[in-house]
Amino acid sequence: MSTFGTLFKVTTFGESHCQSVGCIVEGVPPGMPLRVAEDLQPQLSRRRPGQSKLSTPRNERDAVIVQSGVEFDTTLGTPLAMLVKNEDHRPNDYKGTDQYPRPSHADFTYAEKYGLQASSGGGRASARETIGRVAAGAVAEKFLKLASGVEIVAFVSQIGSVAMQRDPFDKNFQHLLNTITREKVDSVGFIRCPDTSVAGDMVKEIEKYRGQQDSIGGVVTCVVRNCPIGLGEPCFDKLEALLAHAMLSIPASKGFEFGSGFAGVSVPGSQHNDPFYFDEEAGRLRTRTNNSGGIQGGISNGENIYFNVAFKSVATISQEQHTATYEGKDGVLASKGRHDPAVTPRAIPIVESMAALVLADQLLIQRSRDYSRGVVAK
Repeated sequence: MSTFGTLFKVTTFGESHCQSVGCIVEGVPPGMPLRVAEDLQPQLSRRRPGQSKLSTPRNERDAVIVQSGVEFDTTLGTPLAMLVKNEDHRPNDYKGTDQYPRPSHADFTYAEKYGLQASSGGGRASARETIGRVAAGAVAEKFLKLASGVEIVAFVSQIGSVAMQRDPFDKNFQHLLNTITREKVDSVGFIRCPDTSVAGDMVKEIEKYRGQQDSIGGVVTCVVRNCPIGLGEPCFDKLEALLAHAMLSIPASKGFEFGSGFAGVSVPGSQHNDPFYFDEEAGRLRTRTNNSGGIQGGISNGENIYFNVAFKSVATISQEQHTATYEGKDGVLASKGRHDPAVTPRAIPIVESMAALVLADQLLIQRSRDYSRGVVAK
């Protein structure tokens, strides 16, 4: 499906080489201030191609155009439609895929599923589709910021074999999650790794594979601060399950690790449990540690929510690859399309946007429950 969410709902449209891509967002609260330049365009500009020699050379401005749902920089509460024109699309670059499905790409599975071969590159499987998600996510973030002061910050924590320290039990890592800002993430350049001791090596790792006409994967770490308590719908829509759904729907994502993640299996419960204490300043219960990752029983507990998303090496590469045609004849394919040697740095705003879409939807659901309880409770 191309629709995500229940109350705050986004439907994306478009392929990588059609005329435009975008989204329709329903459930946007009326009366919310929303400006293109300040609220929407920054995240799209962080996602756009052509930012660096480390990304695809496809040159797109990705300037968002708001079609409906906003008047005089204020949301109307009606469906909000946004689109971005594809200005540098070259469908002819993909003529080779008429005969050969690209290894590990979606050409073969899309052809089998829909019974035809799209000529527009990766089609809906392309990262170009995520423009609609990022535009909608920017709207969701504005709502979350106004409603609860929510902050969402993602950063690159690994490229190939080069990784920064992200031990969930390490106090320095938890301090980083408490203090990291988007300004800090972007200050280190396109690589978007806040640990300057390894950021340079990450750049070299990408350059190495780009020089070999190859690609390499990586990991994005994301933290959500000031999340309201009570978000998440047990049993099947637990908050971490919804976040996993959102993250694993992103093109090239291959893994999701939440809170202490896999490291938690080697720690006994006596050390892994997060003891409660009463925070006088906050006026509520809090936990002294946060191995739970801000969610317990599928419901947010007010602590930082943090998780990792693994992205595979980009499937489309310029190296010659021995493969087979759709008819099963052995052959060699060398893709001519433009592609990222590493998609991970450009995935940062996509991860942030998908997190925002989940949280905005869950906040509206919880607020509706709070209202109904207030009406019927004696």
